[in-house]
This record gives sequence, structure tokens and C-alpha cells, in this order.
Amino acid sequence: MLFWTIVKVALKSIAANKLRSILTMLGVIIGVAAVIAMLALGAGTREKITESVRQMGANLLTVSPGQRQTFGVRQGTQENLTLEDAQAVLAQVPEITMVTPEVSSSFQAKFMNKNTRTSVRGVAITYFPARNTSVEKGRGFTEADVDRQARVAVLGAKTATDLFDTMDPVGETVKIKGINFLVVGVTKPKGDQGFFNPDDMILIPYTTAMKQLIGKENLNTMYLTVKKDGDMVAVQEKVTQVLRRQHRIQAGAPDDFNIRNLQEVSDSLNQVAEVFTMLLAGVAAVSLLVGGIGIMNIMLVTVTERTREIGIRKALGARRSDVMTQFLLEAVTLSLTGGMLGVSLGVGTILAFNHVMTGFATPGQKAFSAPIEMWPMLLSFSFSVFVGVFFGWYPARKAARLDPIEALRYE
Repeated sequence: MLFWTIVKVALKSIAANKLRSILTMLGVIIGVAAVIAMLALGAGTREKITESVRQMGANLLTVSPGQRQTFGVRQGTQENLTLEDAQAVLAQVPEITMVTPEVSSSFQAKFMNKNTRTSVRGVAITYFPARNTSVEKGRGFTEADVDRQARVAVLGAKTATDLFDTMDPVGETVKIKGINFLVVGVTKPKGDQGFFNPDDMILIPYTTAMKQLIGKENLNTMYLTVKKDGDMVAVQEKVTQVLRRQHRIQAGAPDDFNIRNLQEVSDSLNQVAEVFTMLLAGVAAVSLLVGGIGIMNIMLVTVTERTREIGIRKALGARRSDVMTQFLLEAVTLSLTGGMLGVSLGVGTILAFNHVMTGFATPGQKAFSAPIEMWPMLLSFSFSVFVGVFFGWYPARKAARLDPIEALRYE
């Protein structure tokens, strides 16, 4: 039989049993769509993690106080980071371009009859470039504001909306702990980062926070900006040595501070996201295998139903290879069609998901989205073809090996 004749016969056989063919393809359709959707969600999650870390600041080391210990038992966070530590790190580690001290606490902020509880952060002017924070309205505070402990504030976008709604807050006064602060600016929205919302805060000069508002000399955090070509691990080790000298920590004793490399955090989160994505994609791929088993079962039933037809074809001169090719093509056609429909369903699901997530995004916030990439589609489609060949081979082989005399006797 000519190849195209075999193809036509195979297609006619599938078309003659539309409902059964559709039900057979269902496992492949769902499997392909699920694999594409899971891989897209994983890619979107990794992009979101990378974007969140980038917004927190590039090439950034974060130093925070360590745990206080008594006889090996943790007794809470120490308060041992000082401005002198910040100055020592900047002076002794040449790879550090900026050191941003921060002291913070949570307060109730009020404007007229509105109030909101938010994080008030006393920072230096280097906070804005170090944390990729830009001012959308008004201005940031200046070195002069820091030096004279000025009562000025830059509001996060969410805090500004909570207190002022649509009103322009620049030039207005907010009250924090009974102290009036002049609003000089509003930051550009970044969006909720999941574990931290950079739009829900108030920034004031750290000198004002330490002397007038919070009333403490120690820092909550130091942000260290490393040169772009700097080795983050090597710089982290240098900073560790400087702070150990500053705190007079003896050799062998544990550090009384913590240093976090945001790039390491990003890499770790991306690895977790990738493993989780592969796990979900693997679970989704199981339905592809189930679909393949369904194809094999249906093809075995088909071979039984068409035993006399196979006998007649062989009696008329059809070779074993012709019969095997016909039934193998039927199996591959089912999986191939299921693969194409699955790709369409998967892409449609991703587009619908992205549309829904866009509706949940707040103004100025980049919505979470799952990217549509070519390689998951090609991978899923290729696997569906493999499933058709693998699970269709045994029924096709069984059909090809039927004895034509016995097949003609079959009732």
C-alpha cells in the first residue's frame, strides 16, 4: 500500500469513531497543557524572584544584629551595630561603595482623621540608590536634613494613599508619635514583594529617628553596596573580619551579627522554585503516560474489532509492514492531535491566568505573569509523539502478526 493511502485509511478509521477518539486523546491533551502551564508558572516565579531581588538593590550585602546567647541558648536579638561599625566598613573595605545605616520601628502615622500603622525607617540619603528606590513626587531628603535632624519624611506609595487618598501629600504634615513631620516626597510604587512591601513605609533621616523618634543609638540594619565587579563572597569575608575587630570578638567565638548576600538568597529561592516546578511538571507528565496507556488500550480493542478487516487486507496482498504502519499511524495521529490541542489549551490557560493576574495588580505594580516560551511547547509536543509511537507499537505489532486465515475466520 502507498504511504498516503495508509494515512487516509488511518484518518478515516479515527473519524469513524469521533467520541472514542476524543476521549482517548483527553489524557494527552490534559497532560500536554498541564506540563506547559506548570513550566510557565515556574519560569514566572523565577522571574518574579529575580525582579524582587533587583528592586531590593543590586550587589547588596545586608548586615543585621545576631542572636544573644546565654550558655548556648538564644535569648533574642542583640543591639550591637553602631554608626562606628558603618564608618569602619566603608573605610576598610575598598570594594564597598556605599554604606546605608538604618534604624526602624513600627508607628501609627496620622493625617487629620486618617491613620495607618506602618514601618518608619530612619535612613541615610544613600538608601535611595542602594535600594533602587526613586522619588515619584517631591524630593528625597538631603545631607543637610540628616545633619540638622530635620523632621522631614518621604512616604511610600501605599502609605501616601492610605493617609491622603488621591490628595497630593507633598507639603502636608503627618504626625508620628506626636511629632509633626513635613512630607517632602513620595516614592515610586514597587509593589508587594510577598515578605515585605516597600510601598508601606515612611522614610526619615536616621539622625532624626535615633535622637527624636525611636531614641536609641544602635542600628537595626546596614546595607552595603558592593562594586559591580566585586566578588561578593570575598567582600563578605572582609566585612566579617572588620566587624569582628570592631566588636572585639575572640578567635573561635561565633559572630554576633549576620550578613546576607541577596544574590545567594535569590539563587537559593530560584533553586527551590526550579525543583518545585520540575516536580509539578513531572506530576503533570504522568497524565501524558496515562493518556498513552489509554491509546494502547483503545488500539488493542480496535485490533480486535477489525480482525476480519486485517485478514481481508492481508488476503488482498497487504504486507505486515503495511498493517503495522497503518495502526501505528492511527496511534501517532491520536497522540499528535492530542498534543496540538494540548498546546493550544496550555497557551490559552497561561493567557487567561496572565489576564486575571493583571487585574489583581495594584497601580504602578508589575503584575505576576507566566511567560509563554517555545521550548516547553516543543518538549511537550515531542513527548506526545513519543507516547503515540511507544504505546502504539505493541497493538500495531499484534495486528501485523495476525494470521490472515485465522483473521478471516474471526466472528
